[in-house]
Amino acid sequence: MGRAVTVATCALNQWALDFEGNLERIFRSIDIAKSKGARYRLGPELEICGYGCSDHFYESDTLLHSFQVLKKLLESPATQDIICDVGMPVLHRNVRYNCRVIFLNKKILLIRPKISLANAGNYRELRWFTPWSKARHVEEYFLPRIIQEVTGQETVPFGDAVLVTKDTCLGTEICEELWAPNSPHIEMGLDGVEIFTNSSGSHHVLRKAHARVDLVNSATAKNGGIYILANQKGCDGDRLYYDGCAMISMNGETVAQGSQFSLDDVEVLVATLDLEDVRSYRAEISSRNLAASKVNPYPRVKVNFALSCPDDLAVPTCMPIQWRHHSPEEEISLGPACWLWDYLRRSKQAGFLLPLSGGIDSSATACIVYSMCHQVCLAVKNGNADVLADARRIVNDGTYVPEDPRELCKRVLTTCYMASENSSQDTCNRARLLAEQIGSYHISLNINAAVKVVVGIFSVVTGRTPKFSVYGGSSRESLALQNVQARIRMVLAYLFAQLTLWARGMPGGLLVLGSANVDESLRGYLTKYDCSSADINPIGGISKTDLKSFIQYCVESFQLTALRSIMSAPPTAELEPLVDGQVAQTDEADMGMTYAELSIYGKLRKIGKAGPYSMFCKLINIWKEIFTPREVASKVKHFFRMYSVNRHKMTTLTPSYHAENYSPDDNRFDLRPFLYNTSWSWQFRCIDKQVSKLEKKEGISVAEDVD
Repeated sequence: MGRAVTVATCALNQWALDFEGNLERIFRSIDIAKSKGARYRLGPELEICGYGCSDHFYESDTLLHSFQVLKKLLESPATQDIICDVGMPVLHRNVRYNCRVIFLNKKILLIRPKISLANAGNYRELRWFTPWSKARHVEEYFLPRIIQEVTGQETVPFGDAVLVTKDTCLGTEICEELWAPNSPHIEMGLDGVEIFTNSSGSHHVLRKAHARVDLVNSATAKNGGIYILANQKGCDGDRLYYDGCAMISMNGETVAQGSQFSLDDVEVLVATLDLEDVRSYRAEISSRNLAASKVNPYPRVKVNFALSCPDDLAVPTCMPIQWRHHSPEEEISLGPACWLWDYLRRSKQAGFLLPLSGGIDSSATACIVYSMCHQVCLAVKNGNADVLADARRIVNDGTYVPEDPRELCKRVLTTCYMASENSSQDTCNRARLLAEQIGSYHISLNINAAVKVVVGIFSVVTGRTPKFSVYGGSSRESLALQNVQARIRMVLAYLFAQLTLWARGMPGGLLVLGSANVDESLRGYLTKYDCSSADINPIGGISKTDLKSFIQYCVESFQLTALRSIMSAPPTAELEPLVDGQVAQTDEADMGMTYAELSIYGKLRKIGKAGPYSMFCKLINIWKEIFTPREVASKVKHFFRMYSVNRHKMTTLTPSYHAENYSPDDNRFDLRPFLYNTSWSWQFRCIDKQVSKLEKKEGISVAEDVD
């Protein structure tokens, strides 16, 4: 009959500019696909060079090496008798395009350039590529000589076309095109395309996976068809973690689901599906058929090949499955942990050093490293030879087999509690107990001597000695003394990261982990160049609210009972003197706002695109049951003052795992000035006028202004 088609998609942990490693992973995915009977193999976006090349896309080397890899693929026996769909940049008539190169048996069938480029948030594709704007148009592309020597072709089709095999019709989408309001699959489906493919470079954001799954399933729910999605996975050399989730859907239902978080560098999904199910599904949708009769046809590239076998009546086909989504707490446990593992093994360091304060943020970071150790042990248990080889290299032991997460954690994580005269015994005990439970190599030290030396130098030079406010000093003096403690901790963290293993007679150095959350960064509630300054920060894109939920998850999932006392303690920097031996300083009192309020401000500022006035207008309705308009105005003003005064700190923010769409990351996600007129005079005056109108309407006596 020739109706059951077997197709493969994959999630690959590609690495920007790692052409050799990327080629090896592509070959592995093709081998797995063929071994499972697939006749078509789809890979992630720009998989040959890696998605995150950024300005390296400008370099001719990137184009050259991509074609060299393509040559290796074309001439290999491994790519025979399977349609291979790979991603790479291509220069056509001196214009650079993000392309799919589709080939079969040493012949390139089609080069399909991306039509809709991703250019928001973390994406800057328009910086490096040009969208193909000629709908349903194909041109001749003159192949480089190194490719001509393999294929015997001088030119190949380049443009917006579809493939027609002996048994079906395939059309291509690339990542953003699925998210566009005028997605190509709509018109392609009306023109008879039965199999849609999508090669993505889609990164993880908390609570985002369902949106991608819903889009894929809805793509064929109204129009029928088979939708195949491939995605990048892992750390590509940047702040993003690409979260896999390769999937295959038919007629609006998922039939194959890949993992969202995994240490496997290569994951291949294969499904066998009945084309007659697509045709019968479409047959009864009269509105679709009426629209199809008037559609403008796509150019078709004929392929003398079939995705099915002639005698396939006995071939079993895949049935719909229920997609299983991770909870946000599971996402925090798994995503940043996978990102840390990629960073650790690819940076060729020997582990991590974490300043462990006994508070929620640093404890959450420690738990993420512990979760990473769990995943490494599980991957090794499941036979992942790559993970085993990486683990042995990291710990410098060629016979080591990681079986116990606590034992592995002792090898790769050093925690350090750095006490000052303002530190309480409670936080010291909490840090020590958590370190014992996760198994980290724990150091406890006191920084008082270093603080006194630094302050003493200042006193010798100026003849004056600063005091904390509780001892009669000004707020300037108190803040400076707090900052000295914080910055000395950063210096000591890097010293111990470089030399701790040396002192223990072991090779290698440690990566310093930061632990400032997204809300504190937004508010600027951190010391510039303190322990928030590190090599990487796995929680820098996660809110305090989500971190608290994650800590509770770790208590239950990892039986880390030490976290209970950490959860119940009020967050504090412990930089001001104790009162009767107890902590008097708390984060929320220092900030003048709660963490819950900070999350709301952050989402309105970034996601809601709200300036001071718009934020006030939204919050007087959101908070109408708990705050008066005057109180709301005061809170909004305070937030924007603090945000703008501290915005300069974002220019030195430690590279952080991107997990929230209200991240203040200055690198490329949240592009704003770092020198503001912090009085916001015009904006705040508009708020004052609105407050006066509202109070006059309510019969409340009007004050001069609002603060």
